[in-house]
Amino acid sequence: MSTTPRKKLIEVSIPLEAINAASAREKSIRHGHPSTLHLWWARRPLAACRAVLFAQLVDDPSSWPDRFPTPEAVEAERRRLHHVIERLVPWEASNNEEILNAARWEIARSVAWGLGEEPPAKEDGAAILAYLQAKAPPVYDPFSGGGSIPLEAQRLGLRAYGSDLNPVAVLIGKALVEIPPKFAGLPPVNPASRAERARGGRWQGRGAQGLAEDVRYYGAWMREEAARRIGHLYPEATLPDGGKATVIAWLWARTVRSPDPAAKGAMVPLVSSFMLSTKEGKKTWVEPLLDPTSPDGWRFEVRTGKLSKADEDRLKSGTKTGRGGFTCVLTGAAIPFDYVRNEAVGQGLGQRLMAVVAEGARSRIYCSASRDQERVARSADPAWGPEELVTTPSHDVDRLPMYGMPRWRDAFTPRQLVALTTFSDLVAEARDTVLADARAAGLPHDGLTLAEGGNGAAAYADAVATYLAFVINRSVDRGSSICSWDSSPKMEALRNTFARQALQMTWDFAEGSPFSNSSGNFIFNVEWTADALSRVPAVANGAIHNIDAAKNSFPVRPILISTDPPYFDNIGYADLSDFFYVWMRHSLSGIWPDLFRRLTTPKARELVATPYRHGGKKEAEDFFMQGMSEALVAMRKAAIEDAPLAVYYAFKQSEAAQDGITSAGWASFLQAVVDAGLALDGTWPVRTELANRMIGSGTNALASSIVLVCRKRTQGASVATRAEFVRALKREMPDAIAAIRKAGVGPVDMQQSVIGPGMGVFTRFAKVLEDDDSAMPVKTALSLINRVWDEIENELSEAFDAPSQVALAWFATYGFDARPSGELITLANAKNVPLATLFASGVFQDLRGKAGLVARENLPAGWSPTNDKAPTVWECVQHTIRVLNAEDGGAEAAAALVAQMGPRAEDARALAYRLFEIATQKGWAAEALVYNALAQEWPRLADMAPEVIARGPVAAAQASLF
Repeated sequence: MSTTPRKKLIEVSIPLEAINAASAREKSIRHGHPSTLHLWWARRPLAACRAVLFAQLVDDPSSWPDRFPTPEAVEAERRRLHHVIERLVPWEASNNEEILNAARWEIARSVAWGLGEEPPAKEDGAAILAYLQAKAPPVYDPFSGGGSIPLEAQRLGLRAYGSDLNPVAVLIGKALVEIPPKFAGLPPVNPASRAERARGGRWQGRGAQGLAEDVRYYGAWMREEAARRIGHLYPEATLPDGGKATVIAWLWARTVRSPDPAAKGAMVPLVSSFMLSTKEGKKTWVEPLLDPTSPDGWRFEVRTGKLSKADEDRLKSGTKTGRGGFTCVLTGAAIPFDYVRNEAVGQGLGQRLMAVVAEGARSRIYCSASRDQERVARSADPAWGPEELVTTPSHDVDRLPMYGMPRWRDAFTPRQLVALTTFSDLVAEARDTVLADARAAGLPHDGLTLAEGGNGAAAYADAVATYLAFVINRSVDRGSSICSWDSSPKMEALRNTFARQALQMTWDFAEGSPFSNSSGNFIFNVEWTADALSRVPAVANGAIHNIDAAKNSFPVRPILISTDPPYFDNIGYADLSDFFYVWMRHSLSGIWPDLFRRLTTPKARELVATPYRHGGKKEAEDFFMQGMSEALVAMRKAAIEDAPLAVYYAFKQSEAAQDGITSAGWASFLQAVVDAGLALDGTWPVRTELANRMIGSGTNALASSIVLVCRKRTQGASVATRAEFVRALKREMPDAIAAIRKAGVGPVDMQQSVIGPGMGVFTRFAKVLEDDDSAMPVKTALSLINRVWDEIENELSEAFDAPSQVALAWFATYGFDARPSGELITLANAKNVPLATLFASGVFQDLRGKAGLVARENLPAGWSPTNDKAPTVWECVQHTIRVLNAEDGGAEAAAALVAQMGPRAEDARALAYRLFEIATQKGWAAEALVYNALAQEWPRLADMAPEVIARGPVAAAQASLF
């Protein structure tokens, strides 16, 4: 039994490229993804959360020298664990019990070995889950937000806990993690399902699928009941041929009184685009026409046909004039934004119907606005609307109060308010029906509500009602006057309110119909909610609490900390979530009284640096860092001793683009981690964009977040001088960098990944003293770490063969361009290598008075390290790229070359990283991508190499002839 903390996989190496690829792909997953249950901002990808948790709990094989006694055995086991993660992270694995059980067993094995026990059998999934529930540490995320981390902990069979200050986030977490296990495996209670089972049908669902079926059933009932009550407010459209069709959306333009006296006080439209469809051959737009018989002297008319580019550009601009404001359609007079704001606050903006979008057999049908359609819309008389004020006078959300919409109800048309209120009121009626049906289905009537911890009929009715309220919030997101119409050819659909992570003012907006069969309709929202619910794991216990992280008492301890805290002023969660909170409160205050006891979400203690709330930018940042420091100290105290903490640091967009890894925010956050008594063991950049989008402006692009791997700093840590710190960096970082490369971390992520082992050295000491005996700040340590990394890379380059060193120096100056031969002679003399040797090597070409590197496309086919009398590392890299990208080559041919390189393979891999760094520094994005792709592919090529060798020398030689 181990008596000292064992190194975990995340502290040594993880298959970062596979994790990032799965995280990027996850953005395109829609149906069934937990994020579709309810909108939350800046969620971490499930793939990343799942992989990080696995690697936090699984031992690195170096921790068990008796079981893995040689470096080769350690590396082989490490690669095997990487393959487990590679299988685990794709979206398709999220409900694959075979893959999940394999991952759970690996966690159980590490837990068991640490306790001096043996894990359950690999094949016994139930026993593995029971063992993890009893013996593995509980996972806790004190900033659980959208619930990704607790959800993935639960998926891995662990006890999952989380907390958040925001009630909306808490209820999202409960809906994902806490509620489903209470009713896992139960069949639906609705009468249709009960009748089917009475006829001999057998319920075959698992997890929360029964609960999801009831959400579908009672959601459909709500839709039909709402249609009976308010369907008259949603009339069909009259088509040009006189037929009738269901309306998908009504497109409206806001209007303002013209400032031009010649317009005689007419209200004129404020339109950002007149285009309705940009599909080739079917372009459709709205044309504003002067018409003395129409209100205010103008009207809209829908037109279809061909457009010149100039006309299409004009129509795409609507009446906007860029940042200056708008143009009056009657007189051409300018309408500045300041004028619009003053009118909006003083007199209010008007609305005019632009067009009606109807359902066609195979496409949208666009109809001109009619007075009857407008009259019906204006007849809506809402009995209720959220009166709470929109907050944040200096944030994106301020665009609503600035334009005459100070209350949340002002963000909705009267008809939208009627519809949303009707659906909200129906939640209570649906709950009563579910309660009666649950009793009839035999659920116990213990009288305990869901909020009280019950799991009988009353709690079940509360659960269904909670998910139905989530359906309404999806409808709220798609049913405000902030929604717009997407005219792009592939869409032609309603955009939701939060197309961005802010509430942005829209001038022409789309009002969808909840009773259509197209985007934004109520049944679609029911289906999306039920589909997401049906796929949550529901396999282990979990709970989400409403707690202030900075003051967190951690109701469960000791705990494994894995958390994604907010970052400075990136997103005003509380201000934005009020948009949903006011509707949830209307539907659910009786079911979740503690969560909805306030009129709006709590804001004073929210850990976001909002200057308007704290008296200025510096005061806001001080508040954030103070609160974050308190939270980090609380986490350190509550964390288990034998596993690291994982803290996600989310880069702001502007910070990532401009300041890079030396940004003040990044250094301040690391300083807070250090000051909280934590030592860093790793920094893994997690991205949600594909690698080919990550290079620009000649610099390494930053990940969307970096996972900080931390340990509690040991008591009695020593003090070091600056010189001692630098010596330790030079001594320890080479091996750490080699391990990171072997893990498959691509060059684009190296700069951030090497911070981990460097900061591991820095934070091992109680403090590092500068020459004047002052404590070295983190920002200085980061600079030294990067400097030492550069030195290590340069020293590595010196180990290459002489022609490769010359080629590297030439590439750093000229790339693949030819230059006078004298330039090459100078470099050759500096490296003490004859010019003839460089030309004979196949690396350089003699161009009669000029010289240059041989371009990849001119490299000879059939080259192999085994048939070259003096193979160079440069040739190994360039030929591997050549065959990897060749139409008749590919991975097998490249793997054959790697197999034949022998000891040169690691040097070739290191050269690819060095070439990437040079290419990015020079701004050669395309060339940098080539080396990044090779480095990322290298682990797979190395894995394939033994197979190529096993097929014999003839097969290997044939594979390398490309």
